[in-house]
Amino acid sequence: MGQPSPQLLKSLLEISQQVRRDVLTMIYQAGSGHSGGCLSQVELLVALYFHKMRVDPKNPNSPDRDRFVLSKGHACSTLYSCLARKGFFPLEEMSKFRKINALLQGHADIRVPGVEMSGGSLGQGLSFGNGLAFAAKLDKKSYTTYVLMGDGEQEEGQIWEAAMTAAHYKLDNVVGIIDRNKIQNDGFVADTKNIEPLAGKWESFGWAVKEIDGHNFHEIINALDWADARAGKPKLIIAHTVKGKGVSFMENNPEYHGKAPNEEELKLALKEIG
Repeated sequence: MGQPSPQLLKSLLEISQQVRRDVLTMIYQAGSGHSGGCLSQVELLVALYFHKMRVDPKNPNSPDRDRFVLSKGHACSTLYSCLARKGFFPLEEMSKFRKINALLQGHADIRVPGVEMSGGSLGQGLSFGNGLAFAAKLDKKSYTTYVLMGDGEQEEGQIWEAAMTAAHYKLDNVVGIIDRNKIQNDGFVADTKNIEPLAGKWESFGWAVKEIDGHNFHEIINALDWADARAGKPKLIIAHTVKGKGVSFMENNPEYHGKAPNEEELKLALKEIG
């Protein structure tokens, strides 16, 4: 696992800055959305879409494409920004986010080019990702399925059924990623239902586990390479993140789980982001 080049890091940082601006502008214009959880996952999605995954905006349904499943489907603004910036659909669509009859709705939707699963009910993404991984095995395809989960989802039984399934069938072509921002809905995860020891639980379910700083591109890229190099079992990356990352008054603030910034807050946030 080599170190990413300075040029790559500079590019990914610039894209992340733009994605944060897109996310907040979309949510502000819509008057609703999930600011905190969208901002915590920015670096993870940018590393996947602009470095790691094999995807082609001109052929979004290529049978050989890597798959990305956003299990925390309410945090779709980040995904939409990455897809638009990658060229899957026109940038202008972002200004219509959450509008009636618009392409981009408030949860990830398979009508959007590049979206693999319609999100909504939490806890379902890993089961769906297992299905994609099974299909790759049956079709003798080499693609990888990445599933991004929230840490609040780890309280759901469906996640653990899917974890057992992936390990039992040795689905080493599925990579789970947990956005461990430690806040769910209107409170802290540990107060709602403590999920620790999280790494130990996943390891006991038969997964290879790696913990990283989810805002550090060096660590993210090395973790994705680590996942490539391990065979025989599914892999999990626990990415420690900050909810609302990049905007001081949103960081670690449960109030911004599902709240749009007002005009003044948007100006302050965009100034902080740069």
